[in-house]
Amino acid sequence: MKIICFVLAMFPLIAEAQISKSKKPNPLTEIDDQPGLPRVLLIGDSISIGYTIPVRKLLKGKVNLHRIPTNGGPTIKGLEQIDAWIGKKKWDVIHFNWGLHDLKYMGPNGENLFPKEKGGKVQVALLEYEKNLERLVHRLSKTGAKLIWRNTTPIPPGSKGRYVGDSIRYNSAASRVMIRHGIPTHDLFTLSRERMKEIMRPANVHYTEEGSKVLAESVAEVILEALK
Repeated sequence: MKIICFVLAMFPLIAEAQISKSKKPNPLTEIDDQPGLPRVLLIGDSISIGYTIPVRKLLKGKVNLHRIPTNGGPTIKGLEQIDAWIGKKKWDVIHFNWGLHDLKYMGPNGENLFPKEKGGKVQVALLEYEKNLERLVHRLSKTGAKLIWRNTTPIPPGSKGRYVGDSIRYNSAASRVMIRHGIPTHDLFTLSRERMKEIMRPANVHYTEEGSKVLAESVAEVILEALK
């Protein structure tokens, strides 16, 4: 009887904890604009998903920070969906990246993160990646927004289906595109490489929660600078 009473007494606390957990902000949820504030769009993969909420908190009351409602994936996905992501409203700044999904290795039957030692090939080859970025930048430029390219973050040793050094090669290709168009590069690659053991997960391209907050501080600073 005492055990039953204890469980019943604990139920409200458990339920409250579950509700609290379910209220954790979803970075992919569309936000409502606060009138009078500049509109900023984040485009990127899961790395940007990780820093969306922290950036939003840092820029609260200063910026309407939107992001695309999905993982941006490779440049081929970007080309398919860029018009829908941009929409019809005016953007003041667009902070964007593609890369980690382009350079990842896929299997002969579409297997994700498939080792190249077993016949895997990159999802988007380097030359195609550069051409795709050229087309994407051309489309983004039509918005009239200030564009900020965020380069592709490092690949730690042992990462599944991705290989150390590939970010450097893809960033070099992206750099050529950005230089041609006069678009500044936000260098999260160097920041991350220098603090890899501190902010990134071992053998994983993703970041710890605290690591995402470190990236967010840099992203927020760059956005505010672009809005001056």
